[in-house]
Amino acid sequence: MIESVSQFFLRAMNSPRIRKKILTTAGILVVFRMVAHIPAAGIDRTSLGALFGGNALLSLLDVFSGGTLANFSIMALGLTPYINASIIMQLLTFVVPSLEELSKEGELGQEKINQYTRFLTIPLSVFQAFGMYLLLRSQEIIPGLSALPLLALVVTMVTGTMLAIWFGELITEYGVGNGVSFLIFAGIVAQLPVSVGRSTTTLGQTNILHMGVFLGLALVIIAGIVFVNEAMRQIPINYARQSRRQVPGATSSYIPLRVNQAGVIPIIFAVSLVLMPSMLSQFLGSVSNPTIANFAQKIGLLLNPQSLLYNTIYFGLVVGFTYFYTGVVFNPEKISENLQKNGAFIPGIRPGSQTTEYLGRVLNRITLAGAVFLGFIAILPSLLQGIIGVSDLVIGGTGLLIVVSVVLEVTRDIEGQLVMRKYEGLLRK
Repeated sequence: MIESVSQFFLRAMNSPRIRKKILTTAGILVVFRMVAHIPAAGIDRTSLGALFGGNALLSLLDVFSGGTLANFSIMALGLTPYINASIIMQLLTFVVPSLEELSKEGELGQEKINQYTRFLTIPLSVFQAFGMYLLLRSQEIIPGLSALPLLALVVTMVTGTMLAIWFGELITEYGVGNGVSFLIFAGIVAQLPVSVGRSTTTLGQTNILHMGVFLGLALVIIAGIVFVNEAMRQIPINYARQSRRQVPGATSSYIPLRVNQAGVIPIIFAVSLVLMPSMLSQFLGSVSNPTIANFAQKIGLLLNPQSLLYNTIYFGLVVGFTYFYTGVVFNPEKISENLQKNGAFIPGIRPGSQTTEYLGRVLNRITLAGAVFLGFIAILPSLLQGIIGVSDLVIGGTGLLIVVSVVLEVTRDIEGQLVMRKYEGLLRK
């Protein structure tokens, strides 16, 4: 296995174009991690660390910010505002006719939607930066600021978010893999030694049986993530115009339908939404009005990460976003039209509406398995706490899913470019 990985890496580095992309990605990640450690001014870091260490919600949010939130760097908001803006824009695409038309215009239309998403990210960043300031001030971690210092803090955090978006887009365009996922991946990997050490220390204080259960579950989760991410349903395709030498009814190609078409995007989207009520309740719980404070505390108890309601909502959001994002990236009607234009058909299925219905039916069935798996991974930390009694596993299956999925995605991207390079060499001959 080690030899095959090393050979794959050597093959990739032997290609000048792929080597340039890998080195560009590595360079951007180094700069991103350096900038992520530039602290914002006026923060009591000892109190901030204690707050994040005792709050599972903030710890989970810190995972998706790449560790920048616990340090309260200039990138403290991370990519969360951009992710929220992406959710809003994708929902508006199904509601606003002009945006729906843009989404059908190919790369040009998608570029305009991306530009609108960046514009929307700015007010969302301002709102979240101000909310974070109010939360930290209520916890006496940051002193009350006058107008000008507060404006400087908000502008700094918004700038950090836009800089993170720019880094992600640079990776997407000039590097390997999806830039946003890669930056979140880099943040999780950077925190991995600390998380593993903390979890090992906690498990070491219990007993050997719990540690064995933890390690066994970790291996099963990794194997399950790889299996689900690589699993696909191959739908055979025949072409109407066949050569005389070709065996009648022989399959010329197939449509690959992955069990997990959406990747890690549903969990990232779901986390951004499920944390909002809890964050709001924590802020309102410290206001002077007793009615509002009591209501906020009740909401906080109901949406505790270990509560049944929280995990049910989280599971439902992940499943819903999986279906939603799968519908965005795979359109059965469009696939059916393309098959019909190219004279292709699915054996036993008539072209047109029947093909669309068949693809939709198959896609719904396999997406259900992928959605349930992603939902299970999302609520896994709560399940693990109930099984082995460890509360420090805040990244749990979510972190493992992102790490493994990004590694597989980058591997497929590099492998595809290696295959393309091979065919280019054959064409030159």
